[in-house]
Amino acid sequence: MEISFVKGHGTENDFVLVPDANGRLELGEDQVRFLCDRRAGLGADGVIRVVRTDATDDPAAVEQREQAEWFMDYRNADGSLSQMCGNGVRVLGLYLATHADVDPRSPLPIATRAGLRTLTFAEDGITVDMGGATVLAETKIGVGERSWPATHVETGNPHAVVLVDDLAEAGDLLEPPAYDAQAYPGGVNVEFVTRRGEAHIAMRVHERGSGETRSCGTGACAAVVAAMLTDDAARNTAYTVDVPGGTLQVTWTDEAGGDRLLLTGPAVLVAEGLVELAQ
Repeated sequence: MEISFVKGHGTENDFVLVPDANGRLELGEDQVRFLCDRRAGLGADGVIRVVRTDATDDPAAVEQREQAEWFMDYRNADGSLSQMCGNGVRVLGLYLATHADVDPRSPLPIATRAGLRTLTFAEDGITVDMGGATVLAETKIGVGERSWPATHVETGNPHAVVLVDDLAEAGDLLEPPAYDAQAYPGGVNVEFVTRRGEAHIAMRVHERGSGETRSCGTGACAAVVAAMLTDDAARNTAYTVDVPGGTLQVTWTDEAGGDRLLLTGPAVLVAEGLVELAQ
């Protein structure tokens, strides 16, 4: 089976986009793993099937049909389903603006398994309204013989945020850090975070189903929430987040009576073509 693809990244968190506007494809776990394989396939941290909300029976898409035309069907590199991806949704937005006759001058709502995400395009990047954050009970994260307390933050995906003095304390991150399976029954993204200055942090992340990645949008949001709570910082303070693949901006805002995380960063499309998939 030959399918079209587009390859893109946001701060080097990279994705294979599979155009499927009319919902004719069903990607299996083996096919997703092949597409993400950096030696045998195209190479990516995840796969985004680009489908209209009225062309899929995914419950999240069905629920949001009145609010959004497009649905982000996101899969981790191991083929497992994921709620959404903050970097990936920007790449998806750029694809829609350049390939699907979407007007970038207007806000673009996209349905995801974590709820509606609205994108705003500007010269300095794409801003995503990531919705609110939920902070739960403190947990623990371990690497080797070391362990740290972690802030449990839900930002569409589950996160455990560890504040460290040096990002090297995370080790090589070739294996998932140890975590409390009762707190995170579906797995967890783990962020190791250090301070660089006022309203300025840096992080490394191990993503469930993908391993260490060059960036994580929902993780950057979770990291800022944890840092702001620790710093007792005022809402609406813009934080800079350095990741191995670049820089993101996150603002935890309560303007207009809301509680929302605004994530701003770049998106780049680097290639497109055809790829052969095993049935």
